This record gives sequence, C-alpha cells and structure tokens, in this order.
Amino acid sequence: MALPVLSSSGVKFRRVLAHFPQELSLAFAYGSGVFRQEGASAGHSEFFSLYPQNNMLDFVFAVDDSVTWHMMNLLKNKSHYSFLKVFGPKQISNIQSYGAGIYYNTLVPCNGRMIKYGVISTDTLIDDLLHWKTLYVAGRLQKPVKILTQNENGKLQAALVSNLKSAVTAAFLMLPESFSEEDLYMQIAGLSYSGDFRMIIGEDRSKVQNIVKPNVPYFQKLYSNILQDCPQVVYKHHLGRLEIDKSPEGQFTQLMALPRSLQQKITSLVDPPGKNRDVEEILLQVAHDPDCGLVVHQGISGIVRSSSIVQSAKTILTAGAKKSVTYSMKKLYKMTKGWLKKTS
Repeated sequence: MALPVLSSSGVKFRRVLAHFPQELSLAFAYGSGVFRQEGASAGHSEFFSLYPQNNMLDFVFAVDDSVTWHMMNLLKNKSHYSFLKVFGPKQISNIQSYGAGIYYNTLVPCNGRMIKYGVISTDTLIDDLLHWKTLYVAGRLQKPVKILTQNENGKLQAALVSNLKSAVTAAFLMLPESFSEEDLYMQIAGLSYSGDFRMIIGEDRSKVQNIVKPNVPYFQKLYSNILQDCPQVVYKHHLGRLEIDKSPEGQFTQLMALPRSLQQKITSLVDPPGKNRDVEEILLQVAHDPDCGLVVHQGISGIVRSSSIVQSAKTILTAGAKKSVTYSMKKLYKMTKGWLKKTS
C-alpha cells in the first residue's frame, strides 16, 4: 500500500514508540505535528506553557489485545492515565469500547514534546475501515499519516485500501461532474468532520482547507493509483482535473459500493417507517434524486455526529478534569485564532 513518506527519517516518531509496549499491529502519527498545515503557527505560540515550542504530536496505536496492552502500559507508563488507572486494564478496555472504540491519553510529556496517543483494538479498527461504523479512526486514515509500524495482517492491509476507495466513492457522489484534484481532496478530508460538533465549538473552521492545501502531493500518493484504476472517472493527471459519471446508473453503482453503515444511514433517512424496502431499492431511488449528494452528506454527518459526541464525553474520564480543560482551551484558542485571521 502506497503511503506518504516524509523527508525526515521518522526517527523522532519511532523514539516515542520505544516508550510503549511493542505489541502493535499498526502505529501512525498524524496531525499538524507531523504534516504542515496552512495557517498553523508551527506551534510557536506561548499561549500555553505546556506547549512551549511545538505542536502536540498525535499517535494512534492498534493492538490485538487491548486488556493485555493496557496492563503492560500501566506497568511502564502509569502516570499517563487519569484516575481510571485504579480500576485496572479490564475496565480501561471496557471504556475504550464506547464511542469510536478508542482510548486516548493526552498531554503526555515524552522526549521533550507533548504527545497524545489513542489505543484501538485491531478488530475495531478493521470494522471501522470496512464499514464506517464511526468514521473516527477511518477518517484519520483517509488523510496523510506517518505510518511508524505495521505488521503483516493481510485483513488490516486490505481494509486500509478499502477505506481509501470508499472515501473516493463518497466524495464522487457529493461533487459535480467535473472538478479539480484539490476539490476532491477537500471533499475527502472533510468527510470525517461532517457533523462533528467540535467543528462548531472547538476547531478552526478552515481546518479542512489548512490540511489539504500544503499537502496535495501526499494526497496524490494516497489516491492517484485508485483514481487511475477507477472505471467511472476520467483522471486528467497532467491538468489536475477529473470527470465522473453523474448519470443515475453511475450514481447507483457508487451508492452500492459505499460502506455498509453509510448505506444503512441513507436508508433510514429516505425510507419512511414501516415500508421496510430493501437497501438496493432505496439506493436506486436516491441515485435518481437530484439531491443525491446531499443525502450522502447527511448520512455521513449522522455517523460522525454520534461517535464524536460520545468520544468527546469520554475525554473527561480518560484525560481527567485538569487535562480536559487544558486540552479544550487549546482547541478553543486555535479556533479563535483561525477566526481572527479570516476576519483580519
């Protein structure tokens, strides 16, 4: 699977991994601490003393056995956990299973930097990649990330590719017949933010644009092979333009290729209670609807909204009150800074 390679060797990220139990099926770093974002200050703000030099580094660790991994991590890094550590690894793993199925420790000092890391079971990750049950970690992996370690789990590797193909398909349904490559990547990058209440109260409104514009080459590395192999798109790579089939037949094919959870959300939006028509019949109706793209967007928003609310509520438990307030204030500061920049 072709994934973006940064100019740096990634040693600084792997040095962080050395502090944790090594039983990882996948580990990646993401966010503004890894990839440059437009409008970001590269972390030079002195607004928070906890962030004196750099943006926080964000990681996700996928593990085959969450209970065992948390047990080993508690032995190595007990201070990373909130008061929940007193309940032991089994209860931590139970709490992890709620919402998006990921457990975050945040504002953790490591190698002179502040880091945040999330732990998710491999099976939960694969399920999200294939079916978009929460679109939480799957959404992270639709954007460029720095892969640090990945085992030979063929099911996981196939799911990673499937997630990228699904992102392209969903974006096609919400775009016009002709559009630019950047338009496509903006649509893809925005999928996991659709319906996320944090985009209203905790994030820079220009976040999607800030992610895409400086990183178009990394998006191309993720998606160019998929676009070249897709029979429903004319990919004019030299012009940076694409044309897709917007006929009802073309849209029906795309709708049928969407992840299962999104198809179910679309079905619940369109099918009146009591009719109980099959999914194929409903998607055929949506394919003929001039507002097909809007229905798809509403379905994605419904998935993201539910998982983001529960996951954010979990933060109070997993981070503890003090860290939760500090982390929320940092997000609010970034949102305000972005808003002030747009209005200046």
